[in-house]
Amino acid sequence: MDETKGVYEEKLDSSKQTLQECQESKGLDSCLKCPEIIGCPIRTLYVRSVYESMSKGSTGGFDF
Repeated sequence: MDETKGVYEEKLDSSKQTLQECQESKGLDSCLKCPEIIGCPIRTLYVRSVYESMSKGSTGGFDF
């Protein structure tokens, strides 16, 4: 496995776990149902991790 890919995938897995733990602690199955979604640092980190995982740290566009 490419080392760069591993770092981004690891960060994504970690932020996903944190997000899911937050949802579970609030009894939610989606962030969209949370009144704190706007400005939530946990969700912001998760979204950033998803983007970085897809772009592998490159700036600009990426392919889906």
